[in-house]
Amino acid sequence: MANNTDLIKEVTAKAQQWLSEEYDEATRKAVQEMLDAEDKTNLIESFYKDLEFGTGGLRGIMGPGSNRMNIYTVGAATQGLANYLKEAFPEGEIKVVVGHDVRHNSRYFAETVANIFSANGIKVYLFEDFRPTPELSFAIRHLNCQSGVNITASHNPKEYNGYKAYWEDGAQVLAPHDTKIIEHVNKIKSVSEIKFKGNPDLIVSIGADIDAAFLQAVKSLSLDPEVIKRHHDIKIVYTPIHGTGVKLVPESLRNYGFTNIIHVPEQDIPSGDFPTVVSPNPEVPSAMAMAIERAKETDADVIFASDPDADRIGCVARDRKGNYVLINGNQIVMILLNYIMVRYRELGLLKGDEYAVKTIVTTETIRSIADNQGITLYDCYTGFKWIANVIREQEGKGRYIGGGEESYGFMAESFCRDKDSVSAISLMAEIAAWARDRGMNYMDMLQDIYLKNGYSHEEGISVVRPGKTGADEIKAMMVKFRNNATADGSKVSVRPSGTEPKIKFYIEVHDKMTDVAQYDELNVAAAGKIEVIKKDLGIA
Repeated sequence: MANNTDLIKEVTAKAQQWLSEEYDEATRKAVQEMLDAEDKTNLIESFYKDLEFGTGGLRGIMGPGSNRMNIYTVGAATQGLANYLKEAFPEGEIKVVVGHDVRHNSRYFAETVANIFSANGIKVYLFEDFRPTPELSFAIRHLNCQSGVNITASHNPKEYNGYKAYWEDGAQVLAPHDTKIIEHVNKIKSVSEIKFKGNPDLIVSIGADIDAAFLQAVKSLSLDPEVIKRHHDIKIVYTPIHGTGVKLVPESLRNYGFTNIIHVPEQDIPSGDFPTVVSPNPEVPSAMAMAIERAKETDADVIFASDPDADRIGCVARDRKGNYVLINGNQIVMILLNYIMVRYRELGLLKGDEYAVKTIVTTETIRSIADNQGITLYDCYTGFKWIANVIREQEGKGRYIGGGEESYGFMAESFCRDKDSVSAISLMAEIAAWARDRGMNYMDMLQDIYLKNGYSHEEGISVVRPGKTGADEIKAMMVKFRNNATADGSKVSVRPSGTEPKIKFYIEVHDKMTDVAQYDELNVAAAGKIEVIKKDLGIA
């Protein structure tokens, strides 16, 4: 890359614009150091493109430069969004909610966003401190706002931060608003167009009152309070993995009636460095290691985790041999939807218009569960904004009872329109009590689901390709797979990530299960079949 003379010339000219007095001294100094460095790799990566405001917002490595997360790229995004909000809502007061996670600069970026909105005459409800992402979605609806912004990079590495834009229904923006916001953001050509000087009179701090309202709404999802009373002392290990879940998840579990919540003290400490894990992602088994050790020490029944912005859920359960087993994202969605559907039927709550939603890359076994329960299941594109879109389309036609996707996300409610670990963990704990009432655990429940609805085994593979060369390689890979589809009865989905430098593969194989004793044997056979598919795809 450093030998590409034209590219270096282009990024140098772009970087020199960041030496003007419009930028703060620290930014100018850092840019000058990149310009002076003999190795131009950092200069190229920081300026070879503008950090794109995509359909959901921004996400990138923090630092100076047009391709980095900083107050100027965040500022341009916010000014563009503010301009579009005034166009979309020309009459009456415009209100937004702004929240953030525990990452480095998150509070600084959130305050910058609040200042810019207020400088544009928009009223801002700014969370007093970090909060789970789903609470921001809830607050938009609860406070009758037109939009919202959350500063978070979810479970990305610590070098990253991000900017998620929401609309008045509490979901991340979709068409036509997404493209129109992008148009307005792209019109911002100079830092001088960004109104950084806030109006304190238009910024309102929020916190405890919204927490209480959100937790009460989450509690209303409980489908068997009596079973919790009987098994309130189930030993539950919970870790927020240094993130925002520490604010609400333990309180929600207590609110449901659970009395034996075991913490992982080192990981209760909020930190953008995520010091005890390599990756703060509950999808990654190593992120659960400390919680598993804590469970072994305390003989715990179940382990829950949330990612840094507390929208994803991780779950580890004990099998009949006492081993702790990771429950994957597809299985979490299966367990939750199966429970909700069964309980609705048991309680006589089914009116005939209930529906659930899954994304297209999520296991088809969920369709079998829904069909067997006589409940409509909708498929949608990947991402909870699309699940929220189904809810919007079904408004007044049916009752949403839950939806999720394989990437460890579930949304049990419609009062929030994003994936929510607070409600998902609370309901999973209730399910653990419900299963115990029947002499079962999660693994028994899973095997029962497979017995009644067919066996499936899923695996997700992410191939990471960072930087400009990586982006080009991902583009080439997608062209290849679009032109060379595979088909052998299994389900293979391929897509580039919308937020990270990676391409994702989703492989799903099916089999018949006539006896729970077949479970281990089927797992081994399915894993072998997936390895063959991976080799065929060239990703083994």
